[in-house]
Amino acid sequence: MIKKEVTVLNVTGLHARPASMFVQTAGKFKSKIFVIKEGNSINAKSIMGIMAGGIAQGTTIEIQAEGEDETEAVDALIQLINDKFGE
Repeated sequence: MIKKEVTVLNVTGLHARPASMFVQTAGKFKSKIFVIKEGNSINAKSIMGIMAGGIAQGTTIEIQAEGEDETEAVDALIQLINDKFGE
């Protein structure tokens, strides 16, 4: 298992288009991937879970993955957030 913290930088946070991009990216990997926010675990492959998570700009989250491609999965999602989802 690998886990890393990241702060959401884009203006809209993980809502609408960024949430969709996040879930699509997570879905490319075989690993189980979760977003941890304030102790709550959210399935990173669930659009409803991510959007309901209330992950706003400035929120620090932990991305956790377990599986054969866990490192690549976490790195890809961290990069997506750090790139502000192309905004």
